[in-house]
Amino acid sequence: MKNFVVKTIANAGALAVAVWLLDKITLTGDSTGKQIGTLLLVALIFGVVNFLVKPIVKLFSLPLLILTLGLFTLIVNALMLLLTSWFADQLDLSFHVDGFWTAVLGGLIISIVSWALNLALPDGD
Repeated sequence: MKNFVVKTIANAGALAVAVWLLDKITLTGDSTGKQIGTLLLVALIFGVVNFLVKPIVKLFSLPLLILTLGLFTLIVNALMLLLTSWFADQLDLSFHVDGFWTAVLGGLIISIVSWALNLALPDGD
C-alpha cells in the first residue's frame, strides 16, 4: 500500500511539473487546496490508466515498438495522457490536455520527472 501511495505522489508531482511547464496542459481551481486535490485525483486516474490500458496498447503495438526501437513508447505515453484528460473531463475534474503534440511533450516530461521522483522517494519494497 505504501508503494502505491508513493507512486501516486510521484505521478502527482510529475503532472504538476507538466502543468507548470506547458501552457496547453491546464489545471484550474478556486484554491490551491482544490488544485492539489484535483491533481491527486488525476494522478490516481493516470495510474489506473497506466496499469490497465497501457500494457494492452503496448502489446498490440509491439511491432511498431520493435521497428522504432522503443520510440513509439512516446506515442503510447501521449495517448495515455490524452485518455487521462478525457476521463478527468468525464468526472468533471479541471484538468485538460490540449492537443496531441502537447500530450507527447507532456508524456515525456511526466516520464522523466516521475522516474526521478520514484528514485528519490522511499518505497515499501
